[in-house]
Amino acid sequence: MGHRIGRSTVADLLHRERFSLQANCKTREGQSHPDRDAQFAHLNARVRGALADGEPVISVDTKKKELVGDFKNAGRTWRPKGQPEEVRVHDFLIEELGRAAPYGVYDLAANAGWVSVGMNNDTSSRALRVDAAFAVQTIGRWWQEVGEARYPSATRLTITADGGGSNASARDCGSSNCNASPLNSASTSRCITCHRARANGTRSSTGCSHSSR
Repeated sequence: MGHRIGRSTVADLLHRERFSLQANCKTREGQSHPDRDAQFAHLNARVRGALADGEPVISVDTKKKELVGDFKNAGRTWRPKGQPEEVRVHDFLIEELGRAAPYGVYDLAANAGWVSVGMNNDTSSRALRVDAAFAVQTIGRWWQEVGEARYPSATRLTITADGGGSNASARDCGSSNCNASPLNSASTSRCITCHRARANGTRSSTGCSHSSR
């Protein structure tokens, strides 16, 4: 009918067989485009070309949305002994606070970053369009606050992004959203080229803004 055994004995036996507790390891890339290496060679050539011309090149990405409020989070802080910060037991969305959505811009030539944090509690299908608009506004805000002063003679802006999540909408940077971008406040014409790396192939799109003060 079996034998009674304690958990420490089980642990000893597993260790003896060279087992250990391990977390999942992300190694499976899934389906990959047959010309994957050529895609990145193409992107690398475009980026190097723009940098050689003294033109700005940025890499953009969105990070995981986080609930806003007194929720449990990883990490520790210094506090008086026996007085941990009290947080909610359940991670339910606080409607009036929503979620924080960080969107980052990395300037390759300057080796400098910019992060905008948006607030959104929309969980409908419209949320992706909201994320897309926020991505475009973040790029525009970076240009207004940093890029235009850093690259006063720029004639084009090169953007690289992956092709998933809200970055799937990066194609709009080179089309309709380009016209609403704060880059249009510049006195010279500027073109925006978006390169999106996707599992089924690299996509590039270019749009030009024409305006004058």
